Amino acid sequence: MTSDVGAQLRKGVVEYCVLGILRRAPAYGWKISEHLVEQGLIGSIGTLYPLLARLRDQRLIVAHADESDSARPRKYYALTPKGRDQLDQFRRQWEPFASAVDRITGPD
Repeated sequence: MTSDVGAQLRKGVVEYCVLGILRRAPAYGWKISEHLVEQGLIGSIGTLYPLLARLRDQRLIVAHADESDSARPRKYYALTPKGRDQLDQFRRQWEPFASAVDRITGPD
């Protein structure tokens, strides 16, 4: 078994956390990373961009540039219908899974 269980758990759910953030509203990478770092789900913004690329490749999110208010355009990410479906499926499976783990590993 791995000594850093948290890293393995984060690796399995962080993509769904990104989808959850984007379900509320489109966001740019830095803002997404702030949410994830604040919750201890990623260590730095550098780990976010490969994850965003994978989600784009899977067509779960899309990206577009917003050039409205800065000299350097920000790339905003948004959830696609396929991404929303994937998140819904995850949410339906997560609660029973987490409850089962809690029952098995929880205090006597």
